[in-house]
Amino acid sequence: MASHSSFLVPALLTGLLGVACASTPAAPFDTLKNANATAYRLQNYEPQQAAPAAAAPGAAPAIPGLPPEIQSWIQTGAQSLQQLIPPGLIPGLPGGTAALPAAVPEAPRFHNYRILSQTQVMDPELREKLGDILGSSKSFDNQYARCAPGVIYPEMGLSFTAGPTAQPSDVLISFSCSQVVSRSFAWPHPATGMKPETVESLTTVVQKLWPAGT
Repeated sequence: MASHSSFLVPALLTGLLGVACASTPAAPFDTLKNANATAYRLQNYEPQQAAPAAAAPGAAPAIPGLPPEIQSWIQTGAQSLQQLIPPGLIPGLPGGTAALPAAVPEAPRFHNYRILSQTQVMDPELREKLGDILGSSKSFDNQYARCAPGVIYPEMGLSFTAGPTAQPSDVLISFSCSQVVSRSFAWPHPATGMKPETVESLTTVVQKLWPAGT
């Protein structure tokens, strides 16, 4: 009769392998740690010609022309992400102006959003952290998405390639919508809305990518 240990060892190895597989980020984020990655600060909106809607009774006065989702984000904590918002860009924030930024058609763009600045993600630990955050289905729940389907105001973009012949994997990250969307691959998770702890983790990454004052 085989000893109990002869069954225990394979079962233990199977369990350990299962844990390792469960912690691996979903594709394509599983390649991000060793990829060539570029992060972008994006202008998340541009002025619209239409007149802004009137504020609801009792609500804080709306900044003219500012989408309500961004208005809400400013009021509820955008200050923690000022690395993504250059001084003077958004009215209502410290250093903001009374006017909306003008549209600049010839400006460099990332998936049609104006690039304010960009940086290579050189630190492999930061790339690994981004892969772990974005590659985990536990990071997302649609109950936290604040924008209507098909609407997104991204403050950050990320593009990475795992090899010289690989196609870039591009994502848009919107803190004002609390949402992430893919732009060049099938999104691997059931949800795109960022949980509060996901926003917190990404905020830490942003603060390292763009230190205060840069």
